[in-house]
Amino acid sequence: MSGELTRSVIKRIIRQVGLECAAQGQTLSETLVAFMVKAVVLDPRNDFNMDQILTENNIQDLIQRCVTRLLDTTNPSLSTIKMQVYFDMNYANRDDLLSEQQRVLEGKLAPMVRAITEAGAGAQEERENMYQKIVTYVLLRSGLGSPTDIEAVREVTAALQSVFPQAEMITFISLSKKDKEQQLKDLAMLVTGIRLYNKQCQKGGSSIEDLPAILNEAIPSATQTVDDRLNSCQLLAHQYTALLESMQEDPHRYSRLRTSKLKEALFNVRQYESFLSILLSDAITNAQEVESLGVQVEATMMVLKNRMQDKTSIESKDVFPLFMELSKLWTGFQDAKLLLSFLTNMTDNLQQFLEIQSQLFPEEMLTSFLEGVTVKSDEERIKETMETRVNVSDFKNQEWLFPETTDDFDELLIQYHGFCAHSIGVRGLTLVGNPAIGILKHKEKCYVFSSKEAAYIFAQDPDKFIQLNVEKAKEYPELIQLLELHHQFEYLVPHAQARNASKYSMKPPPKHDSGTQTDTHILPPTIVRSYEWNEWELRRKAIKLANLRRKLTHAMQTDLSHMRRENFTQVYLPKDVSTQTKRDNSSNVPKPQIFLKGLRGGSSPTTHMVAVDLTRPLDET
Repeated sequence: MSGELTRSVIKRIIRQVGLECAAQGQTLSETLVAFMVKAVVLDPRNDFNMDQILTENNIQDLIQRCVTRLLDTTNPSLSTIKMQVYFDMNYANRDDLLSEQQRVLEGKLAPMVRAITEAGAGAQEERENMYQKIVTYVLLRSGLGSPTDIEAVREVTAALQSVFPQAEMITFISLSKKDKEQQLKDLAMLVTGIRLYNKQCQKGGSSIEDLPAILNEAIPSATQTVDDRLNSCQLLAHQYTALLESMQEDPHRYSRLRTSKLKEALFNVRQYESFLSILLSDAITNAQEVESLGVQVEATMMVLKNRMQDKTSIESKDVFPLFMELSKLWTGFQDAKLLLSFLTNMTDNLQQFLEIQSQLFPEEMLTSFLEGVTVKSDEERIKETMETRVNVSDFKNQEWLFPETTDDFDELLIQYHGFCAHSIGVRGLTLVGNPAIGILKHKEKCYVFSSKEAAYIFAQDPDKFIQLNVEKAKEYPELIQLLELHHQFEYLVPHAQARNASKYSMKPPPKHDSGTQTDTHILPPTIVRSYEWNEWELRRKAIKLANLRRKLTHAMQTDLSHMRRENFTQVYLPKDVSTQTKRDNSSNVPKPQIFLKGLRGGSSPTTHMVAVDLTRPLDET
């Protein structure tokens, strides 16, 4: 067990920690407990020796430390870790969320689809019942009304009969199961498009929500809410940063404050800021999508009105594609509504993990401590350092990237979530980095800095400061996700290496990309194109060559071709020969023509039949 915990011991510790927390009234997820166990083991202050087999006392000590940290409700670090676990387990991007929603819908409709597609040809009453099931399916799949709403059912039935009358049920039943499922989806889209068009023409659709109007009102409100909360947490982060910088300059002035708690609070609001930025970006993208959908719906409606205006009948090929397009666009509105609800719930649920800020550092306390302290925002810090830049000539073995010399400069993957790579490990601060100073590329990774001085210090020994950042993440485990350091903590650090000042952690094994290529044909090809295996083909060629010996070759030269080039002409004399081996002849036999008279009878009871032969003699043919 040297160097790592076995799976059974880890599971036992996680289970025991969860049970003890539950006994204290705190029901925690297994993911949270497992992360806390790992964080306690990695923390160098706990001094766990992983090079030796853990005794029962070590295991109990580990369990108690984990329980103590998990039950500490005044710890901002625990709130941050809970927030990270909640976000990881609940957040999904747009594509994943919509695909999951589609999977749930398909699961709900699966029994009804099976009942429709697996039913065979029956009596008229059974076909009518199946038709009603199709109506219910179309209504449920469209999401435009409830099967208990009589008005909605009537609208769907009328629209369905216009494109799929009951007389076509026999043809539908004869289709394969796959074709039936596809036709059901097409019918649902057609009926949805027809209902939306009728609603636009004020001929029904009372149960259909005006989603464009609802979204145009709800999305700006939700976006503003996220933006306001983002601004509030950014203000807290700026205040905490200014307070920590002032404490490092004058520690005696803030004897009532604990630096570790203030740093944990700073990391808490920075993580909250990061998650809110993701939600705000999704909300803005959702708003742009709704705006684009609104324009497309209006254009499709206009085309439909122009094609159907003052016409008693119209070909299906002219309007069916438009109805289906209208259904797809409306599905986009429904997806936008679902995404908006998801983002709103995520925003509201994240708020609970920030409540500890007001308990530890009330607004009045912050105001009193910040008297005489200049609070700078991230934008102001970047603006102050815009005119400073690293001088590349000062570094011989370092690669620096700048906007004017690097393609896709804004798309570079910056380490530590864009925070200054020097201030994290040295000062314990998350200062925003300024790429305009210069981006240091070290071992294929990019780092930014908050000042020119920090960039110069970091560039002198990048590996040293990178390791300091890793050690800081061991002390504050919430930094692992905040700074995106997951690749650094895929293993448990041996205790002996943690004691070694020059080797703070076990380095991951080096990995390299390699590739090999084998030629299809190593040796040159030895195929003889003139080879022929067919004996008769060889004989044919031999006869042809022998025949050439009997041919005559003539050449002539004229004044025009003199001293220019030689001309050769070869002539094969034509040969006209014909033979006849058989004789063509023909004969014609007269067609027999015999007529019967008296078959219909006459006045006498006895029938007299006379046969008349009108066949022409053979010599007349």
